[in-house]
Amino acid sequence: MEHQLVAILGFGAQYARAARLVREAGIYCEVFPETVPVKELTARRPVGILLTGGGYPDIGVPALRIAGAGDVERVIPFLQNECGCTGDWRMPAYVEETIAHLKEKIGDKKVICALSGGVDSTVSAVMVHRAAGRQLTCILVDHGLMRKDEPDQVERVCRETFDMNFIRVDAREEFYGKLAGVTDPEQKRKIIGETFIRVFERESRKIGRVGFLVQGTIYPDIIESGMGDAAMVKSHHNVGGLPEVVDFEEILEPLRMLFKDEVRRAGLALGIDETLVYRQPFPGPGLGVRILGPITPERVATLQEADAIFREEIEAAGLGRALGQYFAVLTNVQSVGVADSARTYGATVALRAVVTSDYMSAEAAQLPYDLLGRAAGRITAEAPGVNRVVYDITGKPPGTIEWE
Repeated sequence: MEHQLVAILGFGAQYARAARLVREAGIYCEVFPETVPVKELTARRPVGILLTGGGYPDIGVPALRIAGAGDVERVIPFLQNECGCTGDWRMPAYVEETIAHLKEKIGDKKVICALSGGVDSTVSAVMVHRAAGRQLTCILVDHGLMRKDEPDQVERVCRETFDMNFIRVDAREEFYGKLAGVTDPEQKRKIIGETFIRVFERESRKIGRVGFLVQGTIYPDIIESGMGDAAMVKSHHNVGGLPEVVDFEEILEPLRMLFKDEVRRAGLALGIDETLVYRQPFPGPGLGVRILGPITPERVATLQEADAIFREEIEAAGLGRALGQYFAVLTNVQSVGVADSARTYGATVALRAVVTSDYMSAEAAQLPYDLLGRAAGRITAEAPGVNRVVYDITGKPPGTIEWE
């Protein structure tokens, strides 16, 4: 896909904001580590460079240093006037070009898609379905770490709305067994990532020789997992968490260069219903990275109930579309409480709601206190073993949106 390219050298939330600003102006850009070899950069033929530090690579195109937030206002005029950017980046065109590219690459081979029901995997699946039709089989791996009733909801949408080949795999015992006693979040992600791949490999052999695996990887996943010499924030299970050897010709990631808001625009361009496009984001490792400490079926059930209650209260208040993400976390903190005039020693649930445009940075949402009070009251009454609820008011940075 040939578009004018602007190269942004540097990583972090400031650079992601600049990248989104550029793309919103219809100009395609990519983020590169400051250590990118000049030869590699030259081969990409950028029409301009935005710098966030380090030296100016001399490749014969205009360059602008972004030293602070105020400099961002200079970016678009610079790109239009100095670099000759015409704004040829449009989502409907990107969708059609990507489908055509996928159709050519896939040919007559079979494809499976790792479908979680989230917006990223759903948009990826529909895009590949447009390219490959019945050659695509969507596989939902029920690892026991999904939200309350979610496997049933995902299966119903896939079968009834999209009419795709669909397989649901009950792998709960396998995942719980491999995660038993594991508390380190990076180890959890790597175990979940590798186990996912092994399950897909087994299922693909049942289908027949499968050439491609589709994943809903998006651009923030790539950036946060580390590129080049850039620091890793956390490995995403579908990027840094993948095993080195996988039994597929290639992994297809049609959304890997899109930010979250662009994924939603792609979904709308594909004609996907808004209720699915704006569905709450959910990490691939699922509740595995929202449970601090060991993962057990009992702790998962507790978090599923608490999370469902919080989401119900948010949606009942009509705030769902105003928030970037909202969910519950089961901490590994036990505290003293009181129930029926007796002492309890129960779990602490943390509630998290953020406002964000790109998921690279975020602010804690200032939720109404009565909403938080209703959610806390229901959670301590209905979620097994919970006697305390707290609200996370940390932004990103210094925190991340997810707790692990």
